[in-house]
Amino acid sequence: MLYQFGRMLVNLSLKLYCRDVKINTTEFFKTEEPLLLAVNHPNSFLDAIILCTLFDKPVYSLTRGDVFKGKFITKLLRSIKMLPVYRVSEGVENLDSNYKTFKECTDILKQNGIVLIFSEGRCENEWHLRPLKKGTARLAIKAWEQNIPVKVLPVGMNYSSFYLFGKNLQINFGSPIERKALTTGINDNGRLLNELTGAVQQQLQKLVYEIDAGDLQTRKEKFNVPVSNIKKALLSIPAILGILIHWPVYIPLKNFIAKKTTKTGHYDSVIVGLIVLGYPFYMLFWSLIVYLTIGGYWGWSVFILLPFFAWCYVQIKPQMEN
Repeated sequence: MLYQFGRMLVNLSLKLYCRDVKINTTEFFKTEEPLLLAVNHPNSFLDAIILCTLFDKPVYSLTRGDVFKGKFITKLLRSIKMLPVYRVSEGVENLDSNYKTFKECTDILKQNGIVLIFSEGRCENEWHLRPLKKGTARLAIKAWEQNIPVKVLPVGMNYSSFYLFGKNLQINFGSPIERKALTTGINDNGRLLNELTGAVQQQLQKLVYEIDAGDLQTRKEKFNVPVSNIKKALLSIPAILGILIHWPVYIPLKNFIAKKTTKTGHYDSVIVGLIVLGYPFYMLFWSLIVYLTIGGYWGWSVFILLPFFAWCYVQIKPQMEN
């Protein structure tokens, strides 16, 4: 229940936070087969929550284990289909817990479910594919050893910016990798790990854009979407209203989060999370003000007008940092 409700809120929030989302294919979204999504990791848990909104079935995401602290947090994260996976840097004593998580993943795949793993391991805000870890291949091989016909699907996440409100996003899906496409025998574990990891890396290199951090021109060429003068003219007045209503709250919040998340790579995810959780209350606040001052049904209209004004601004605002 919480997963589906959160999925709905994220879908609505992304209409405001992302100006344009391009997806190279939608053929996998209604799949009935078990899938292991092998994804690059440029933008913290925002990568996972965006992908979770695309598929009809729930997507179980492998998440860094150190955030599973306390019974309440653990229960909350698991309720939104997040499963803990630990790295050496998070304590050698926790590594045994990964066997339990991998067991949960194979059980999900047995039921034709979808599991998401970040094949690079760590998150880095960059337009660059890093060498892949072996976790993706290990999980796929463990499933194949149990005769689970899981397919490994490489996915490239590409953002126009990691800090700009109203960003453009391009999601590129590769070709599913099946067991029968690999030449190494199932008993030659070491070589099979390397072959599968190499196959995923080879696809992701084509799906993930390679752009230098300071190369703004290339980013513009890759991500910018033309906006007609007619569209700018039609949306300009509601866009100005969107600025006046939202920015007095958004700018202080943005600056606060930027300070708290410096060098962590979590800025985008944190601010989207706050929008998802806080924006309904912000609309309720304005609804009460309008109801008390004007009365009638105008209070309810706020729940339509405020998101519309924000959407108008996102559609015509600059698409890149200066």
